[in-house]
Amino acid sequence: MTPPHSHGLRFAFGTLSVLPVKVSRWDRETARGGMLCAPLVGVVVGCGAAFVALVLLALGTGPLLAAVAGAAVPAVLTRGLHLDGLADTADGLGSGKPAEDALRIMKQSDIGPFGVITLLFVLLAQVAALAELYDGSWARGALATVVSAVAARLALTLAARTGVPAARPEGLGAAVAGVVPVRGALAVALAVTGVAAAAGALLGTADVARTALALLVALLAAELLLRHCVRRFGGVTGDVFGGLAETAATTALVVLSLG
Repeated sequence: MTPPHSHGLRFAFGTLSVLPVKVSRWDRETARGGMLCAPLVGVVVGCGAAFVALVLLALGTGPLLAAVAGAAVPAVLTRGLHLDGLADTADGLGSGKPAEDALRIMKQSDIGPFGVITLLFVLLAQVAALAELYDGSWARGALATVVSAVAARLALTLAARTGVPAARPEGLGAAVAGVVPVRGALAVALAVTGVAAAAGALLGTADVARTALALLVALLAAELLLRHCVRRFGGVTGDVFGGLAETAATTALVVLSLG
């Protein structure tokens, strides 16, 4: 018999990555466990991206190519779903239309001008920040790659908290909306921030505060976007979750690249 926590892990990795993990249960309890485990997916995705970037550096490439790998690998390991969600969310918000029409625009398969522009600048920001970090220190670049991936998934944990409604009755957004107790979400956020700060301590005293600050600012940026989307769309969707993840990841990288 499969332990309950195993179903949560399967849900997290099966829905938030391309890893060959079969999701056998889709009930609310499993979704709750999955969203609480979401930062673990970030650790795996971030470590994979950092590994590829470091291999490229070891082979003699420059920090720019390593930065491209650091941004590309997470996209590959998620089938680009978060980037697609970001683009669709930007199109929905940028349309200026009522919630029902905006949601219809977001559900279309094509990407509009707002989505294209948002994707362009977000990816440029990610690559620029990572290039700066890898150019200064391979260790700080690798840490930033992992922290940004974790921040992206931690933002999803917080967005799935009780009290945040779904904008549609179907889809991944509806499956995970409101499944995580607020206390549980905050406990995971505090634990992840503590671990990130401890990881920063391996590089120096200043990196403790910088890493924790990057994570907190990333979550704040995601929270602001979440509240705006709830006001505009009436709740969250799978696309909104993708937009939150990319917003948190990009913010974390920008903060870590400062100073």
